Amino acid sequence: MAREVFCSKEQRNVEGLDFVPWPGELGRRVFAHIGKPAWAQWIAHQTMLINENRLSPLDPKHRALIEAEMEKFLFGGGAEKPAGFVPPQD
Repeated sequence: MAREVFCSKEQRNVEGLDFVPWPGELGRRVFAHIGKPAWAQWIAHQTMLINENRLSPLDPKHRALIEAEMEKFLFGGGAEKPAGFVPPQD
């Protein structure tokens, strides 16, 4: 049976993550309070941040920025798109 959590981002009960997705306290907080749909939204946003800002998850400074943005996106009411971001045209 799937684990259910009350998602802080979506403000409703949803299926929880299968594992702690990030090291440390933030990862445990995400696991306890964020559901799969909100995590999928974050992954898409994170990919955009990494690509638009040319970040490397291996660089400790970039990783700290990604972590701060993750906390804002999932728990702080949202995060902004990178400066100059233009969504792709269909």
